[in-house]
Amino acid sequence: MNKLKIHLIAAARPNFMKIAPLYHALKKESWADPIIVHTGQHYDLNMSDVFFSDLMLPEPHLHLGVGSGSHAEQTGRVMIAYEQALIEEIPDLVVVVGDVNSTMACSLAAVKLGFKTAHLEAGLRSFDRTMPEEINRLVTDSVADILWTPSRDGDDNLIREGASTGKIDRVGNIMIDSMELIRSKIEAEAVYKKYDLEPENYAVVTLHRPSNVDDPDKLKQLCRTLVRQSEKIPMVFPVHPRTRKNIDKADMNGDLSKALNLKLLEPISYRSFMNLVFNCRLAITDSGGIQEETTYLGIACITLRPNTERPITIEQGTNQLSRADELESKVNQALAGPVRKRCSIDLWDGRTAERVVRSIQKHLNILK
Repeated sequence: MNKLKIHLIAAARPNFMKIAPLYHALKKESWADPIIVHTGQHYDLNMSDVFFSDLMLPEPHLHLGVGSGSHAEQTGRVMIAYEQALIEEIPDLVVVVGDVNSTMACSLAAVKLGFKTAHLEAGLRSFDRTMPEEINRLVTDSVADILWTPSRDGDDNLIREGASTGKIDRVGNIMIDSMELIRSKIEAEAVYKKYDLEPENYAVVTLHRPSNVDDPDKLKQLCRTLVRQSEKIPMVFPVHPRTRKNIDKADMNGDLSKALNLKLLEPISYRSFMNLVFNCRLAITDSGGIQEETTYLGIACITLRPNTERPITIEQGTNQLSRADELESKVNQALAGPVRKRCSIDLWDGRTAERVVRSIQKHLNILK
């Protein structure tokens, strides 16, 4: 039997985290030939050999080398480059993950040429169309042939939008698989000791969204609040390059560097960062994945956004949304709560990749 060629599309570090468990699960199958396609949409300083080695991934089999640019430029370049790859490669299935520009662009290129396409992490909605990611999610889910959702709200969103129930398979949260895949390596790091931090007695901060860091007044407000709150609980803040540039523009470096309990770091590897998260008391973020990871770990999380595409982390988890002017009271509230809260969400169990493999067999009529 010829092996089925399955393209796994990745564009940035979180995408590689999501495809890694699926790549390994497919490699075990006699009928599958998983091929990693890196669009090159994001250049990531931490996308080093160590990163691939941690995830036990080979170098990408195909590299489209698209590079940075505006949303339209990136989307157009990825479509053009991937269309050519599709014509040369002729895969049996194209798997896209997440919600970056490459997710939408590769879906469109594949579907237009008649290739079967699946979206891993389908159905997530913030209901905020000012977010480019929301547009990517909506378009991808509307054209994909198979929709793999992480939770019941994903199913509900897709059905409300008119998706056929036959396309939808709830498989769980692939990021939990990723975390469990390298959990022993994460726990062995003890990065918190390097920064003289005590387990469960510090906060991890990440900020990178334009809505938080591009407005100088809002960024100043957030920085001043972090300085004040660091007097209650030490904070460690790996600073995204975009955020660093805007902190410099807003002339906030002096205030931040004077805060004895607020440590500003250069970007660090996923493994090191997750060791900080595993051992923290609180996360303050505007990221998507951290909302899920802290819920799974039972760690309090404050998300500096007016909405989230992961509402289950609020309904059943440890996450709460916050405006900039609410951050102080939200920190107080979180610190007054339990150090850890046991959360259990259906199918967030580290076995999502196995369910995805079974779904592929079902949709592609593959007999074991």
